[in-house]
Amino acid sequence: MNSEKTIFSQIMDFIPLHEFRKCVKQYQGDYKVQKFSCLDQFLFMSFAQLTFRESLRDIETCLRSMQSKLYHAGIRGKVSRSTLADANENRSWRIYADFAQILIHIAQELYAKEPFGAELKQTAYALDATTIKLCLALFPWSHFRLKQGAIKLHTLINLRGNIPSFIRVTAAKVQEVTILDELVFEPGSFYILDRGYLDFSRLYALHQASSFFIIRSKMKIRYRRLYSHPINNTTAVKSDHTVMLVIPKAAKDYPEKLRRIRFYDSENNRYFVFITNNFILPAETIAQLYKCRWQIELFFKWIKQHLRIRAFYGTSENAVNTQIWIAIAVYVLVAIIKKRLKLKYSLYTILQVFSITLFEKMPILQAFSDYTYKLQNTDVDNQLMLFKL
Repeated sequence: MNSEKTIFSQIMDFIPLHEFRKCVKQYQGDYKVQKFSCLDQFLFMSFAQLTFRESLRDIETCLRSMQSKLYHAGIRGKVSRSTLADANENRSWRIYADFAQILIHIAQELYAKEPFGAELKQTAYALDATTIKLCLALFPWSHFRLKQGAIKLHTLINLRGNIPSFIRVTAAKVQEVTILDELVFEPGSFYILDRGYLDFSRLYALHQASSFFIIRSKMKIRYRRLYSHPINNTTAVKSDHTVMLVIPKAAKDYPEKLRRIRFYDSENNRYFVFITNNFILPAETIAQLYKCRWQIELFFKWIKQHLRIRAFYGTSENAVNTQIWIAIAVYVLVAIIKKRLKLKYSLYTILQVFSITLFEKMPILQAFSDYTYKLQNTDVDNQLMLFKL
């Protein structure tokens, strides 16, 4: 049966259409729409993400060149950049944000037992934010600094599979630490944070939710040592103490004991100080968990390189949010396909194969059956750049 379907159509078969229609209905996305539905919009934008299109004209030109194959790919809407531009401008981005959350929930169940570099039974999350720069002349609503526009992408990822659990797109001026107020903490889970999130009142709220945090300390924080725990001198852990905060305001915000671990990074010849409310895990495991936080930095780097979230198809806030959320939905959809079809290749490799086979009529697995290339490093830092940007 799949031999009669294009690969693009088979990819879209993994979408729970009934859930998508619920999202559309909730925000009346198809109200008084006759020819270009929200599903058509999603298919067009997904095509743009999967084939790395740079503009609306680029999308229109490529799709029109494949006009005879569009029906079998499941694309029924009229191919017109003005129609797509109007849809991105006027239809609520929340349709695609809610749908992306549904896909995220599916992916999290599939990756629930995925290893991530630390021996831990509980779920571990990493929270961080990245700034996406915009041209202030084209995006006047994104004012950040003098003559500069930007938005900020706040992301909480599940380290098992690097699946985003929480995403918020805000103005770049929004402080990262305030996002902690919007999170619903899972009891027993670990939240790994950089020192930009060091706010003891918010960390205490996380502690009271029966969750654990691991965060880097700042130099100005003062502690009173209560106990010293034994350490293994052959490891990189240099000290492991139970402490109380000394500074009055900090002590008022977090009135309970904390664990302070000092760790030496021999690779970079640096010392790190971590604080946590977990007193059970070995100090080496705490340090190892914090090292896993680097996965969210790789996630940001990956989506900026391989998804279209830096060159936008529209200039309104709604159009930008729509494009970002559909990009996230496509990322998660590819992760779901990878798991359900048991593909052993990286997401980068799967995207590259999809990009040149979307309109081929063959089963998805056949596209990878003769694929013997083993990707050693998805980054191409060793390649010379024609222009230094």
